[in-house]
Amino acid sequence: MRRDDALGIFRKASHDASQPVEHVPQNILVTGGCGFIGTNFVHMVAEEHPETHVTVLDKLSYAGNPENLAGLDRGQIDLVVGDICDAAMLDEVVPGHDAIVNFAAESHNDNSIADPGPFVETNIVGTYQLLEAVRKYDVRYHHVSTDEVYGDMALEDRRRFEPDDPYRPSSPYSSTKAASDLLVRAWCRTYGIRATISNSSNNYGPYQHVEKFVPRTITNILTGRRPKLYGMGRNVRDWIHVEDHVHALWDILVRGRIGETYLVGARCEMSNAEVLGCILRLMGEPEDAYDKVAERPGHDVRYAIDPSKFEEELGWKPVHTDFEAGMRSTIAWYREHELWWKPVKEQTERRYEAMG
Repeated sequence: MRRDDALGIFRKASHDASQPVEHVPQNILVTGGCGFIGTNFVHMVAEEHPETHVTVLDKLSYAGNPENLAGLDRGQIDLVVGDICDAAMLDEVVPGHDAIVNFAAESHNDNSIADPGPFVETNIVGTYQLLEAVRKYDVRYHHVSTDEVYGDMALEDRRRFEPDDPYRPSSPYSSTKAASDLLVRAWCRTYGIRATISNSSNNYGPYQHVEKFVPRTITNILTGRRPKLYGMGRNVRDWIHVEDHVHALWDILVRGRIGETYLVGARCEMSNAEVLGCILRLMGEPEDAYDKVAERPGHDVRYAIDPSKFEEELGWKPVHTDFEAGMRSTIAWYREHELWWKPVKEQTERRYEAMG
């Protein structure tokens, strides 16, 4: 069912809602929309849902780039520079929107270990401020989170994370994301806000900052540096192409049941060494053309998501099921967009050197 009136577009919170009902938002506020996944979400909405207006709210930290929105229709896409921790600013921006999708987060584990303060501020306090604005103005809210809130599993353990698994975060980053998830659940139950949560596996694809493993490896090779691998590289991650993820988020926003948590993954488990090996091979480098570095403190061993509930309830399936093909297109994107990443590459590498 599709209703176009912005005032009645979403149903009230109901924890025993039985079946998903389609409600297409007309005016979305996308926080963190100049970051990696947020940018890809905004591009997807612009290309596939021209009837939906998007306001991007981003404080444009080092990981947010306004050039990510270049080429999009500014009649459909607006950019507001601001911080989700600023309650007064939210009072000005939130009214008039019928949905918020929150991508705004500090998300790099190494940075969280070096300085956890910004993670507490953005991921916890910022989420609190958004929830209070949602409660005040009765706006549908979707919270984008991570599988890292569930902690990790042993390499030999064949089970996968499920939505009701207990939270066991390991790092300052994942613990602040876990706290933000719990705030959303509490505000949904206590105040009846219309919210959903999604926890996704590791993303790869265009527009990812060069501090992250995949783009750092690619850009290291492109700039004549040797890629880095923590320890033996046996740590396993569950990978999903960002284009599959953002389509999943749209499905949850439009058809997800209020109060639910959905796990979004593509059943693509690979060790860090295997991912590195794939990139080296595709870029014509020897298989041993990398340096091992000291293991990250508290490095989680294995992540794996069971997306069965999401697939069965909303009928979603990933399109990018060939990891090597997806990585090949990702490498091509970074080759073709040197002007996008090169200005921040040197600064990023200096920051890694300072962290040791």
